[in-house]
Amino acid sequence: MARFELKLPKMGESVAEATITNWLKQVGDKIEADEAVLEIATDKVDSEVPSEVSGVLVEQLFSKDDLVQVGQTIAIIETEGDLVSEIAKQEVAAPVEVVAIEKSIEVAKETVSTPINFSSSEKFFSPLVKNIAKEEGISVAELENISGSGKDGRVTKEDVLNYIKNKGSETPSAVESVKPALQPQTIINTPRTATPVSINGGDEIIEMDRMRKLIAGYMVASVQTSAHVQSFIEVDVTNIVKWREKVKTAFEKREGEKLTYTPIFMEAVAKALKDFPMMNISVDGDTIIKRKNINLGMAASLPNGNLIVPVIKNADQLNLVGMAKAVNDLGGRAKAGKLKPDDTQGGTYTVTNVGTFGSVFGTPIINQPQVGILALGAIRKVPAVIETPEGDFIGIRQKMFLSHSYDHRVVDGALGGSFVKRVADYLEAFDIDRDF
Repeated sequence: MARFELKLPKMGESVAEATITNWLKQVGDKIEADEAVLEIATDKVDSEVPSEVSGVLVEQLFSKDDLVQVGQTIAIIETEGDLVSEIAKQEVAAPVEVVAIEKSIEVAKETVSTPINFSSSEKFFSPLVKNIAKEEGISVAELENISGSGKDGRVTKEDVLNYIKNKGSETPSAVESVKPALQPQTIINTPRTATPVSINGGDEIIEMDRMRKLIAGYMVASVQTSAHVQSFIEVDVTNIVKWREKVKTAFEKREGEKLTYTPIFMEAVAKALKDFPMMNISVDGDTIIKRKNINLGMAASLPNGNLIVPVIKNADQLNLVGMAKAVNDLGGRAKAGKLKPDDTQGGTYTVTNVGTFGSVFGTPIINQPQVGILALGAIRKVPAVIETPEGDFIGIRQKMFLSHSYDHRVVDGALGGSFVKRVADYLEAFDIDRDF
């Protein structure tokens, strides 16, 4: 028999600790490899910790609501036979949901809201409790007055949720008795309340999961942060369609990879970013950060319906074969839920293919702190005027729309429009006789 130490996995560059919210397995339970053992929460998202080995859980080193540091051993699993020691040394890849939105949510929080200063309190609050407090607008003073049911009187997730529930059921007179008198300027700055939604008897009420709530918050934050504006351009991609049809079988046979349109589009975007480096920037307050590397984010769908944005690092240094391999690798691992933490970090510009769902074009929301995102529309056969030395005539061409959303705080229409026009120029000038 061998004893395997299950450690708290790395949850991303900026996350050093997590709170145990629930043990899914108890001492004596059998565990299969990759089966979830417990649930944890950071101040970003909730997730599960899977076991790397099969065996029996023989010891829980922490209890529910305990705070655990990354790398600490949280449980002991007894396995059959001699366990390869290298397994214990490997880092467990962070769950896809954590990596996908961790940095985005952090940026959103910093840019649109004033964080609550928990350092003024002598009490300990877990990251999960702090996050709920921020989302619900609960002050430090209110948290300190909540009676904790956790270890050593610690305030738990359930304590906070019960407080919120009871707070919402207070009578108007009780609420008014503790509210300070409102000054005129306070009334002016009061946030707008959500419009009430009427619910009929046959309506189904579905609660958002935690990830969806965070994504929703990030989307709103991005719109509030960046002055979104769009430029659209129609592109003739007939040569690209013909070339792909001509070479896709040979490409797959030689490279062992399917050739989709995505790497061709990514190649054009990377070239355009080299031509317009001020589209490859980020904004930090009143400063502009000009990115050295061109790292293209590629929006991909997950099996649960959510989206994730894996990143093609140094995309401008890849040829078409290298781009195709990167696109297929990241897309495949995204669908399988096997992306690594680094796969979703460091993006400098994002491309999303709304044409996959049949959309002609879209107006995507910028992936903070980037300043631009390009949406690829569906390729369609359309009648078009074709100019020739002998005269103009009507013909059938393969066309698509490119939709460029950019941050008007730092990107003017001339730059935003010129950039998407350059992408279109590269696509329309595609050499139908080129090799791959």
